[in-house]
Amino acid sequence: MKAMILAAGLGTRMRPLTLHTPKPLLPVAGTTLIEQHIHNLSAQGFCQLVINHAYLGEKIEQHLGDGARYGCEIKYSREGEPLETGGGIFRALPLLGDGPFVVINGDIWLDYPLAKLNLPAGKLAHLVLVPNPDFHPQGDFALNGDVVSQTGAEKYTFSGLSVLHGDLFKGCTAGAFKLAPLLVDAMARGLVSGELYTGYWQDVGTVERLERLAQHLQESR
Repeated sequence: MKAMILAAGLGTRMRPLTLHTPKPLLPVAGTTLIEQHIHNLSAQGFCQLVINHAYLGEKIEQHLGDGARYGCEIKYSREGEPLETGGGIFRALPLLGDGPFVVINGDIWLDYPLAKLNLPAGKLAHLVLVPNPDFHPQGDFALNGDVVSQTGAEKYTFSGLSVLHGDLFKGCTAGAFKLAPLLVDAMARGLVSGELYTGYWQDVGTVERLERLAQHLQESR
């Protein structure tokens, strides 16, 4: 499968660090946040990557190039203005194809074994969920066996890692739109599978969490 790294956010919560540097290029543990993803994906067999960008996107392209030095091929989906998660993925579909592909948020990190990712037959999406962090105690979705839904006794947080199928976007049109409504519609039809991952996961939404990730990566070497 191909993999897409979402890297088009403005990074407003990370200012002033992101005033002149796009969030994916913030340094962490001797490299950058997005390069951590690229190295991890490439090492686990994902050699065709798509990266979307908007804010200071030219710096991302200049820094990463075509991906050859990471052992992979990188193609870019240039947005100009951020298109939200759904609109960004929809715009990149010609680069991703119509079959299943991995999507990972550029501002999260987890040590999930990416090589085991797959999309069960007949499903439109597979979501990796994690236990709710302190800053998101209400969670996002329930897990009933291996089926994800909006209702259930206990909800978990969407990690930002998923496998999606191009058919999830049937009927969509170009422009900015969120991914969540598409997932919720597919959940209502029983077309979203999922799993709970209890390993290391970090949402890098603040400077403090970026520092926490850097410390974890240094200690795990």
